[in-house]
Amino acid sequence: MWRKTLSLVLAVLFLTLLAHLNPTGAEAKEKPFVFGMLLVGPYNDHGWSQAHYEAGQYVEEKVPGAKMVYIDKVNPAERPGITIPQLVDDLVEKGAQLVIANSDDMKDGIREAAALHPKTFFIHVSGDDVLTGKAPKNLANIMGRMEYGKMMAGFAAALTTQTGKIGYLGPLVNEETRRLAASCYLGARYAWEKVLNKNPMDLSFKVTWIGFWFNIPGVTADPTQVAQNFVNSGYDVIVSGIDTTEALVVARQKRQEGKDVWAIPYDYKGACAGAETVCLGVPYFNWGPAYVPFFKAVMDGNWKQEWLWLGPDWKNINDPDTSHVGFLSGPALPQTAQAHLDTFIKNLGTGGLELFKGPLDYQDGTPFLKAGEVATDQQIWYMEQLLKGMTGASKAK
Repeated sequence: MWRKTLSLVLAVLFLTLLAHLNPTGAEAKEKPFVFGMLLVGPYNDHGWSQAHYEAGQYVEEKVPGAKMVYIDKVNPAERPGITIPQLVDDLVEKGAQLVIANSDDMKDGIREAAALHPKTFFIHVSGDDVLTGKAPKNLANIMGRMEYGKMMAGFAAALTTQTGKIGYLGPLVNEETRRLAASCYLGARYAWEKVLNKNPMDLSFKVTWIGFWFNIPGVTADPTQVAQNFVNSGYDVIVSGIDTTEALVVARQKRQEGKDVWAIPYDYKGACAGAETVCLGVPYFNWGPAYVPFFKAVMDGNWKQEWLWLGPDWKNINDPDTSHVGFLSGPALPQTAQAHLDTFIKNLGTGGLELFKGPLDYQDGTPFLKAGEVATDQQIWYMEQLLKGMTGASKAK
């Protein structure tokens, strides 16, 4: 009996040793590729930050071994005294080999963090440090050509408004937000003049800035109040340029009060949910297809520093695997407007229609583009003012 027992014990010991030498199952899996994400707002804001968070989930799905860790609400109001390098230190300690910073106001901090962590790779969304030569070699920049999405938003707004008054709910004022507001205006003006055959002088396009990407009580203007002021002043379409959904909420409330009001949210493809009666559509970012090549390059040892300004896939601007920018029409968009919008999108995609083409003047009358001149990427990226015909501040007070 004791021999059988001894044999059994030896067999168990042998199998245990073999398992350690030749692991199987979960133990045999490769170490995950951890990536970190810094989100300026809540991960579930139905806007800018949620679009990035879901792109991180897309990466986990498409890149074997990828695992996301994230820190959201990365802004001075909600994390006072906490710096971007400190947050990056935390992500690196958790194993992050690549870190994504998703806001323009993280620009200086993420550049500093990249210099402090030369063996970690960084993607800064919306920045231009690669363009200007300030970026360390382990830092890349990406941005979507949302200018096209904003043109579509403006086009839909102009075809829907009954008062000829469109309000643009803007965040803070910088080059990015100026060019996006201007793109929206150009789309609206084109629809007003070329489709509706109306005098562009009769179109009112007003921009009101709140001071940040979303509401910070006591710091920014209240976007709900700004949206209400638009409606109370006769503006019946509100186009949002902020990260959150106040424009839709106010429009829905006013509709329930019996007013014909519509809104166009921003950033996130699911933003219309719950406001179908007023939502004309949403221009949104699709970051997943932009992220994936960077991850594969790092994992393969082929990292390349790049500045990428990525546009729609014109074959299908809403293809989740190929298009970096999209526009989903909303339930409230009139059917006749949809037909015109389809033609407008097609013409943008073929290059047959160019809205950033002169003559165009800045708000103060200074020439932006001469007659027949088509803007370069640099001219659009670094817009100095809003355009003539727009109402609102071109610079922060």
